[in-house]
Order: sequence, then C-alpha cells, then structure tokens
Amino acid sequence: MNFETFQNISRVEVAVVVSGIVSMGLEILAGRVIAPEFGSSIYTWGSIIGVSMLALSLGYHFGGKTSQKAGIRDLERFLVLTSGYILFIMYFGNAMISLTETIPLPGIYSSIPAITVLFGPPTYFLGYVSPYAAQLSDKETKGEASGHFYAIGTAGSIIGAFGTTFALIPFIPVNYIYILFAGLAALPLIKSLNNPKTYFLPSILLIGILMTQNPVSAENVIYQDETPYQSLKVTQENGINTLYLEGQPQSAKYINSTKTPWDYPEYFYLPYLMRDDIENALFIGGGGFVSPQQFAENGVKVDAVELDPGVVKAAEKHFNLTENKNLTVHTMDGRKYLQQTNKTYDIIYMDAYRKDKVPFHLTTQEFFQLTHQKTDKNGIIMSNIISAPTGPSSKFAKAYQKTKNQEYQTTYLFKTQNTTSIQNIQIIATKNPKISQKQLRNRSNNFKLRNLSEEVENLKEIQTENAQTLTDNYAPVDKLLSPMTGKRYTITQ
Repeated sequence: MNFETFQNISRVEVAVVVSGIVSMGLEILAGRVIAPEFGSSIYTWGSIIGVSMLALSLGYHFGGKTSQKAGIRDLERFLVLTSGYILFIMYFGNAMISLTETIPLPGIYSSIPAITVLFGPPTYFLGYVSPYAAQLSDKETKGEASGHFYAIGTAGSIIGAFGTTFALIPFIPVNYIYILFAGLAALPLIKSLNNPKTYFLPSILLIGILMTQNPVSAENVIYQDETPYQSLKVTQENGINTLYLEGQPQSAKYINSTKTPWDYPEYFYLPYLMRDDIENALFIGGGGFVSPQQFAENGVKVDAVELDPGVVKAAEKHFNLTENKNLTVHTMDGRKYLQQTNKTYDIIYMDAYRKDKVPFHLTTQEFFQLTHQKTDKNGIIMSNIISAPTGPSSKFAKAYQKTKNQEYQTTYLFKTQNTTSIQNIQIIATKNPKISQKQLRNRSNNFKLRNLSEEVENLKEIQTENAQTLTDNYAPVDKLLSPMTGKRYTITQ
C-alpha cells in the first residue's frame, strides 16, 4: 500500500464515521425543527424515523449499484451535496415547511412532506458513503470491508445520537447545529493544509455564523432557549409577556403583574365552590407560573413542579417567578414528585398538557390512584387539558374524564368557550358527592375572590361510556389526540 492509498483509505474511514454522526444527528434534530408546526407526537416521530430509514435505504441501494466505478472524487461529491443541502435547509427550511403545509393530507400524515423535503435528501446522499467506502477499501474480502465500515458507521451513529441529544440541542441554537453538521460532512474533504479544499470547513462555519447572528429579533421575541425538552421563546407585545413552547402559547401575563389576559385560568378558582378550606395546593406543570403565583399571593401554600429547568429560568426572568414562604418550585417530573413526597394536598392542579404533546404517564388510572393517595379526605384534582367538548376531537377529553372516574367519586367538565371548537377544557374530580349546577351557581354568588358565574354556566355533561380507560399498560394518548392534528386551537382572551 503506497502513501496515497493509505491517505485515501484514512479519509474514507473518516467519511463513514461522519456519515453516521450526521445522519443520526439530523434525525434527532428533525424532531426539534418539525415540532413547532406539526407537534412532537408519536406520528411525527414515526414519520421522521420512517423517512430517514427510507432515504438511507435508497442511498445504500443506488450507492451499491454505482459503487463499482466509484472513486474518491465520487464519494467527495456526495459529501459536498450533503453539506450544501444542510446549509440550504438552514436558510430556507421555514419557507419549505410553509409550502408543504398546503398539501391536503389527514392530520396524522401532515408532517411527512416537510420531513421528506427537509431531511430526506441529505440522508439519501449520506447513504452512498458506506457502499462507496466498501468499494474503495483495501480489505481482502468484501465481507471484511462491509463489517469494518458497518462497525465504524454505527459507532458514528451512536456518537450522533448521544451527542445531538445531550450536548448539542440543550446548549446550541438549531442554526449552529446545522453549521456544525455541514462542516462535519465536509471534513473528509481535507487532504492537506496546502490544498484549497482544506479551507472549505472553516469557510462554512464563518459564513454561517455571520449570517445567523442576532437570532432573537423577529416577532417581538425578548428571550429564547433550546432546552433539553423543547424550544422556548418569550415575546413581549402590548404590555404582555407570552411564553411559547414548541411554537404554542403556554402562559401569558401583564408585565410587572401576576394578572393574565387569558380567561381560562379563572376556572382554577372553581374548586373553591366545592370546598372552602383550600390551604395548600400542588401545581404540576409550571409554564410561566402565573396561577401558582396568584394562589400564593392569596395565602395558599403552593408547591409547583416543572420538569424543564429552562422553563423555570424563563419564568424567573420574564414572569416574576420568585420562591417565597408560600411558593416552592421543584424541578422534576410530576409523577416522580408525587411518589417521593410525604405531603398531602387539598388540591392538585394538572397543567402539564399541550394540544399535541401529552405525557401519557400523567393521564393513567395508576397516576390518578397516586393523586388520590396524596390528597386529603375532601381532595380535588383539577386538570387543564386541550380538547373539544364534542365530536371526534373530544376523544381525549372523554377518555381522560372516564379514567378519573375510576378513582374519584365525582367528576365535572367545564368548557371555556361557548363553541364546539378545540379549546381549554377543565376537568375536576372530587372525593365528595356531586354538587348540582344550581348549587354551584348559588355558591358563586357568595364567592368574594372572583365572579365565577360565567364559568359555572359552562358546566357540561358528556357521555364517556364508550371512551377508553387509560392505564400504564395501554394509554393511546397520541391516537386520541390525532383528530385535533392540524385543527385550530384558540386560547380564550
């Protein structure tokens, strides 16, 4: 083997490792890029995995068919195509997503065109690398060459999976990750410091960084973050700060106040009409911590549990969140907190659900058994979910209420809008006998903190006999949410 041959083989091995890193890295990054428009349900992730596997398979197939005549320059060409396409989607990805949204597809399939257009081509190009590498190898047999490159390619995929998940997305903006992947794809082009191609990588990085400066500029964004769990931003407009998670509004408040322009948090006071001795409360799901702060101001001892430290940080910066004698913040999973705490609460508020992303382990019969154990003899659990009161889009609300019914004596469902559209639905479960709407109306007239007459009138009876009971063993939450995919959801203001 002469020096030139050794040098080529060394670069080929680098190319295979890099292809594994970038292909798996793009697959994970796709979930973050696609989620703001299409959600992060099992249908989205299944589409991402399926498109990625299809693109790689096609690349392997056609790479294998053309590899016999392939040289190192052919391999380099596909690396350049990969690098260039990654930069292309960095600059034009949002426009491409907008175009694909116009394609008439059922909601559960709506993300497939965007995923295919954005991440199919670079993954397809990378599929050529391994067959070309095996052809360029100096191993004695094809089996030995294939095994060698499968091994190092898989090692690259492992690095890409763990690196993107734990080191890149939590700490680096998406555009910078694109730049990094584009640079990695070009890395095997380096031959020597005297070769002009050596400067391709740093040029990509420099140009990309310069063109992506000042990312927090549009839509009145005053803060944004890529947390380990989601993309996050805070906007400020007309004296209101609004927190968005994965592109969906999560919390809103007036600047320098705990008051909110949204109407649905008023429903959180309905439990006061069912018991008048609420002294301590647990909130699972923090968001902007608007309601926990309001309750703490009213003298209630509040524990607020939020899984994402990035959300807590944003609330501290822009939603006046400060722990005090009445408010304690815990950064952990809500179910895990309940399993570990020795406290018993008068009421538990569940505010950890989004339209397209619902942690199923916080919806099951076993979870409600746990909340039942962690509340006192008159305990109440109130849940703010997003659903419709009737029709196909009400499947999740019906299943959720039926599951609560398995553990609590009485449940109530309140709409927040006088429509049948997708909206915030409040489901209250208590350990006590049912209170009639007339009784709630009379109690509302004597309630001093809030005028809840409108909220009481939105009490609705729904049929849950045919609904699914959710359990740890079987909780098809994504299936129940699927009728809402692609449909409009408006917060009452």
